[in-house]
Amino acid sequence: MLRRLFALFFAIFGASCAQEWSLWAPRAEIQPQGEQREGALILRGAGNAAAVGGWQRTHPGIRPGQWYRLTATYEPRAGIALPQRQVVARIDWRSAEGRRAGQPEYAWQERREGAARHLTLLAQAPPQAAAATVQLWLVEAADGVLHWRDISFAEAEPPAPRKARIATLRLRPKGEDPLARFIELAHKAPAGADLILLPEGATVVGTGRTYADVAEPVPGPSTLRLGELARAKKAWVVAGVYEKEGGAVYNTAVLIDREGRYAGKYRKVYIPREELEGGITAGNDYPVFDTDFGRVGMMICWDVQYADPARALALRGAELILMPIWGGNQVLGRARAIENHVFLASSGYDYPSAIIDPDGETLTSQETDGTIAVAEIDLEKRYADRWLGHMRGRFFREVRLDAPVLPEP
Repeated sequence: MLRRLFALFFAIFGASCAQEWSLWAPRAEIQPQGEQREGALILRGAGNAAAVGGWQRTHPGIRPGQWYRLTATYEPRAGIALPQRQVVARIDWRSAEGRRAGQPEYAWQERREGAARHLTLLAQAPPQAAAATVQLWLVEAADGVLHWRDISFAEAEPPAPRKARIATLRLRPKGEDPLARFIELAHKAPAGADLILLPEGATVVGTGRTYADVAEPVPGPSTLRLGELARAKKAWVVAGVYEKEGGAVYNTAVLIDREGRYAGKYRKVYIPREELEGGITAGNDYPVFDTDFGRVGMMICWDVQYADPARALALRGAELILMPIWGGNQVLGRARAIENHVFLASSGYDYPSAIIDPDGETLTSQETDGTIAVAEIDLEKRYADRWLGHMRGRFFREVRLDAPVLPEP
């Protein structure tokens, strides 16, 4: 009851107690131009390539441990090539003495509606927080024109846990029908598993056959068999197969939903020389998929050797990366989870069947043939560094996608 009364007081009086909007920049010579007009907070780079800063407003009466929601809508009117980096909405928590309390929180969840882009941040006030400064910035956009509208900052309920139980198989079958062995083992996964992960090449391992020998359409015979498993276990299923389309053979991971329906596929982008010599064609996209527990992406084996597959999946909203793998560098697997702030699950032969959290910690791991590694993850759990803050938000707002990767010809 007291919490509801305080929330009502904050909703009525908190905004009026807040300071007015004012312009701020680290240094006067790099402050963007700003004006308030027709309900919008406007920022312009005004030809200054170093312009950084924008509008800010301080809200007093913050309670440590209480959750708050910041929402803001922006429209990039001109000269903003990379909104993900050049447009920033964040909360800078302050103590009663005016010092920084905890670390700033960045709004990173974004929804587009025509030209408007709606940012949302749900964050918990850290210990010693007594005020919150909402900051709306334009960053290094010399010709940028940015309109901010509909800014709201208020108390909110904490997020409900969003848990998923992941089961990943460890098996290296031998014989003519390895997929049958995988399905047999998968039926032993604990009841209530939300997703079952099989390794790379689940239709070829141990058979002595070539990629082309086992290649098939997707969807096709193997996705039908995996669909029967998914229906029986009431779980999503991911498995590595070889896909035939025209003259091409792809190393593919398929996604099957709980009803046994084919839900999508990922074609391995990074092809090692051994597969290239075996006639495998490379994929060229990093799709992500919405499940009933969260957003997932897939990558396969050699993809872990390179930074961009996991980064692309994370930037597209993947919260969990599913990695069928033959063998590879385990340190790089942990690194991909850490640097992109995602969960990563692997199922392999010469690589552990494991589940890694966004801090790179191993939640479960199996390297014994015929076993299943199982862990429950919470996709709403926050992984914050004491010195750096909540890294998922910083990742989305600080990653550089504009700097050239290849040297100029």
